[in-house]
Amino acid sequence: MLNSNIDKATGFEKRFENIGTVVYENSVAASKAVAKEISDLIKVKQAQKQPCILGLATGSSPKGLYSELVRLHKEEGLSFKNVVSFNLDEYYPMERDSINSYVRFMKELLFNQVDILPENIHVPDGTLSKEEIANYCATYEAKIEALGGIDLQILGIGGNGHIGFNESGSLQNSKTRLVALDHITRVAASSDFSGLDHTPRTAITLGVKKIMEANRVILMAWGEGKANIIKASVEGTVTNLVPASFLQEHTNATFVLDREASSKLTRINTPWLVEKIVWTDKLIRKATLGLALHLKKPILMLTDADYIENGMSDLLADSGPAYDINIKMFNKLQNTITGWPGGKPSADDSKRPERAEPAKKRVLIFSPHPDDDIISMGGTFKRLHEQGHEVHIGYQTSGNIAVADDEALRFASFVCDYNDKFGIKSPEAENIYKKAITLLKNKKASEVDIAEVRYIKGLIRKGEARSTSFYVGIPEEQIHFMELPFYETGTIEKNPIGESDIQITMNLIEKIKPHQIYAAGDLADPHGTHKVCLDAIFEAIKRLKPKKYMNDCWVWLYRGAWQEWGIDEIEMAVPMGPDQVLEKRKGIFKHQSQKDGVVFQGADSREFWQRAEDRNKETADLYDELGLSHYAAMEAFVRWEF
Repeated sequence: MLNSNIDKATGFEKRFENIGTVVYENSVAASKAVAKEISDLIKVKQAQKQPCILGLATGSSPKGLYSELVRLHKEEGLSFKNVVSFNLDEYYPMERDSINSYVRFMKELLFNQVDILPENIHVPDGTLSKEEIANYCATYEAKIEALGGIDLQILGIGGNGHIGFNESGSLQNSKTRLVALDHITRVAASSDFSGLDHTPRTAITLGVKKIMEANRVILMAWGEGKANIIKASVEGTVTNLVPASFLQEHTNATFVLDREASSKLTRINTPWLVEKIVWTDKLIRKATLGLALHLKKPILMLTDADYIENGMSDLLADSGPAYDINIKMFNKLQNTITGWPGGKPSADDSKRPERAEPAKKRVLIFSPHPDDDIISMGGTFKRLHEQGHEVHIGYQTSGNIAVADDEALRFASFVCDYNDKFGIKSPEAENIYKKAITLLKNKKASEVDIAEVRYIKGLIRKGEARSTSFYVGIPEEQIHFMELPFYETGTIEKNPIGESDIQITMNLIEKIKPHQIYAAGDLADPHGTHKVCLDAIFEAIKRLKPKKYMNDCWVWLYRGAWQEWGIDEIEMAVPMGPDQVLEKRKGIFKHQSQKDGVVFQGADSREFWQRAEDRNKETADLYDELGLSHYAAMEAFVRWEF
């Protein structure tokens, strides 16, 4: 069983948590640990000649777990013949063979790859009539009870704290039932259904009561996007507004987290409140800036009393007085600000984020989607070019699934009209257009686009990316469309990173031999496109590290449209004036397919240019609040050392 008293990553004992939590460095290690516990339980039950009753979850969190269980079956002989599974939930209505059905999800990721008996598999039925659901749910629970209850229940967690589809407001004694999905839940799922309009409004879910009756519960959560709700569930009060908080009252429940998901927990975020620590420069900066923002004071206005009254007397004893700490941290933050992201030629660079030499650098900006470069670092992108650096753009994926169907039809129609107007005979173009229009008009919400439509959508995004690069001033030969194979599934669900993805990335780095690499360091979703693209870059750099030119290469990470680096993490901040903010906006506007009703809007109703401007302004405002120069906006970066 997982040890829930000691944090595997830090060694700290839990204090502020009201439930056992285990933190691993990443989701891979965490998933393997959970898989081992399940494997051990299955073997114990086999030895006792008893069935092993598992409660299973879907979503992104258990993907690594199921992958490891499949590996244990295929490579180490773990048998599932004594396993009886009950899945938590299913969308309603939902056909069993739909690409979004949890039946299909479980078959593809687990059931079809192990030797579990078909009669032992139970997933709520999304094809029932509404009149049948109540009786079906009662029978579902009765089957669990007849087997003696669930031995081990696996859970994920929603952004609003839901477990299963037990949304905010669910009671602890709630039973298996049909529920209306919260707007937050539907928005989070909308990318799977090509937009909110096509996302189911209801689902069948196992009730909280049956979850709480399980002998053992493990809740898994990965990524920064889950950090706030994890803190509320683990450290907050028990409330039906956060159903996951009910698990505080379970006698054998553990939250298994990766580093990012645990980042807001008190012992991770502010470890000096938990026990005596070694005050590194990184922790001093985090504590000092956090204190200044909490008290709404500039850094240089903090006093000894401020530190003492907020649990940092040890810091004063080690590094005080406050005046000395304040000056040191103010200067460190001041030194992150630069208008020369490629380094300032012939300048003292001892306190600057980037090197002065070489004065003209080869720069490679990796953009996971065709618009991440301009959205996330458009001001820096333009400035690097204007300051004379040789800037290359590597567009890692086509971004084709983010183009609406009507956009694809409009462009296909344009090609046909163009050919007709200028007397160009192209039966192939006509056939493709007719095929596309027929399929798109009859396309189900969850149906995958045909290859021709995906290619048209990819061409749209490629044209927009090229237009943005031209706007910045980048010539054609410095624009690289990588089209990494992992992305080209036609669905939200992508393939794992493969050798070909790594090789394509390595080849581009080898070709350019950059002095600077910029990459998207967005870790909110460990299975998301940004993270997979980043993993490909990291692996490519790891393999290329022995190359001599890599000794002169620095890697800077930027963030996506949804979030920014913490003020204590920022190592380079590139300021922008009002005119530069408007220039960046115009660059974002080149991506017309991503304006006015984006396919994957997410929970944020603002358009991408608005998100980017607000985020950049917020960063500049933080610098201002801390007592530094006030700019209209700032783009922030963290250096990754390899």
